[in-house]
Amino acid sequence: MAAKKAQKISKLFVLDTNVLMHDPTSLYRFQEHDLFVPMMTLEELDSNKKGMTEVARNARQASRFMEELVAGLEHNLYDGVSLEAASKGQATGRLFLQTEAITSVLPSQLPMGKADNQILGVVHHLQAMQPKREVILVSKDINMRIKARTLGLAAEDYFNDKVLEDTDLLYNGMREIDQKFWERNSKDLESWQEGGRSYWRIKGPDVAELYINQMLYQTGDTPLQARVLSIDGKSAVIESLKDYSHHKNAIWGITARNREQNFALNLLMNPEVDFVSLLGQAGTGKTLLTLAACLAQTLESKIYTEIIMTRVTVPVGEDIGFLPGTEEEKMLPWMGALEDNLDVLNQTDAEAGDWGRAATRDLIRSRIKVKSLNFMRGRTFLNKFLIIDEAQNLTSKQMKTLITRAGPGTKVVCLGNISQIDTPYLTEGSSGLTYVVDRFKGWDHSGHITLTRGERSRLADYAAEVL
Repeated sequence: MAAKKAQKISKLFVLDTNVLMHDPTSLYRFQEHDLFVPMMTLEELDSNKKGMTEVARNARQASRFMEELVAGLEHNLYDGVSLEAASKGQATGRLFLQTEAITSVLPSQLPMGKADNQILGVVHHLQAMQPKREVILVSKDINMRIKARTLGLAAEDYFNDKVLEDTDLLYNGMREIDQKFWERNSKDLESWQEGGRSYWRIKGPDVAELYINQMLYQTGDTPLQARVLSIDGKSAVIESLKDYSHHKNAIWGITARNREQNFALNLLMNPEVDFVSLLGQAGTGKTLLTLAACLAQTLESKIYTEIIMTRVTVPVGEDIGFLPGTEEEKMLPWMGALEDNLDVLNQTDAEAGDWGRAATRDLIRSRIKVKSLNFMRGRTFLNKFLIIDEAQNLTSKQMKTLITRAGPGTKVVCLGNISQIDTPYLTEGSSGLTYVVDRFKGWDHSGHITLTRGERSRLADYAAEVL
């Protein structure tokens, strides 16, 4: 009886092509519910399978998954194919393929020749055939969902790849503490000094809420900036930070202009932190701080041998067509931000004069390599400083491909602003940048800071506020 009841409750999800092209494993992400793949979805997968883009790769992978599922079951596809074995128990529903022609009556304003309308026709037909069951269209295309709802059909976005429903809940890498924090966690409090830094070992109820490399700050009469160095059970060790806002600690002539920038520089200059993510609006100093830190560690302390900078080539306006030249030359138009920041870093040494600055610029250029994402597969970077700019335009899969390039001694820094996503079908909740911030929090060798205060100019700050 209970099994029958469960069967009644299970929904039927109709998959739009863009869901499979966004995440081929979506076939196994609907738990106990059944899936229906219209013939038009298979047609569109077929027409999108050629090429070396992420979308083409995903289309091919989705087709492979479906072939594995239906192989040998061609004669009883009408009853659906169980997803349980292929998904290792994650999905217990069935996959149905469109095995017969469906001629659903849609309003005359929707011509049936269009692929989207054919899929809507399938949803309409299924709803009519199974009135007691919930039939839902799943699509990443907002217009498709609007059209479905105007026809009285249920439609949803694909939520499985969303890390967070609300990006306000995203980990920001820091926490404000007060005197009460010390009182609550002062059981067996130890403090000592070593190598010019202060250390505290605390025990108490707040330790469970801390993350390793989280930044703690206290304002008031005794301001403090520190980071969580380690957590062992119910005790944690906190280390005071180096003050990069002071000129004596300037990095390549750059000093921290606010608290968050000081936190960011402490993570960027720490060789024990292999992965750093910096989020922030335009003008908060993400690229400048990162370049200053990597130049200091590449040219001065020689921790890293080379700087590699890459970004997604998604244009904000119209595309400018094919570009001549080598890989580096083709990437230069996308690297305006790099050039602007290098100009700022080059002006910091006033005594060098024009010749000295020109020599420094040549030296910096020889150490910075600009690479395209398209040629990253199969590479391994040893002792490199890898900067991934505009990381909010990457999917979680692309982000994994890039970060797994890191070999021994390599540091990876992801920069981005999740409110400026230019890639179709990516949202703030499903961006690769949101994904890595959430997954890396609390790892011993990673750190994250959300920069909030713009330091570009009074004009830029005011524009960001009022426009």
